[in-house]
Amino acid sequence: MDTPPPQTDPTPPTEADVEAFKEQLGRPPRGLRAIAHRCPCGLPDVVETAPRLEDGTPFPTTYYLTCPRANSAIGTLEANGVMKEMTDRLGEDPELAAAYRAAHEDYLARRDAIEVLEGFPSAGGMPDRVKCLHVLVAHALVAGPGVNPLGDEALAMLPEWWRKGPCAGADTCAAPDPSAPASEGAAE
Repeated sequence: MDTPPPQTDPTPPTEADVEAFKEQLGRPPRGLRAIAHRCPCGLPDVVETAPRLEDGTPFPTTYYLTCPRANSAIGTLEANGVMKEMTDRLGEDPELAAAYRAAHEDYLARRDAIEVLEGFPSAGGMPDRVKCLHVLVAHALVAGPGVNPLGDEALAMLPEWWRKGPCAGADTCAAPDPSAPASEGAAE
């Protein structure tokens, strides 16, 4: 994509956000703290989760991508070997490896600002490999360009998933971002 979605401020989840999440993932949210990023259509596309679930189980995936269209497009990248290529590059490019390690530190700092999970890694395979592009893209959307280089790269490879309209039903839609590009076609 030429221009990634703009960074958005985190907001407390509304009832409509929770309903959208349920429709997007087919289950209620666990450990939901905030809507960490909104799609240009207005719906949540990244949520912030608590480092521990209500039962005390560690949940180190602080930023969780919820949009099924974005998730599907990322799954295609993963199936096409993008993670292996990125991991290989980490071993060959010291500057990329250093930037990815800094992304790892940023992710841990954000999670630790909520609650420290002593001895738990960050997520997505950081800092030494690429294990999950979904996590890296979610981090890139929340942190903004230049923080997670491989998240930024994966995000740039994605189509503009919001172009067909909201991924969840009209009754769950938040108000669209007036600065977002116009929708093309019907919602899937």
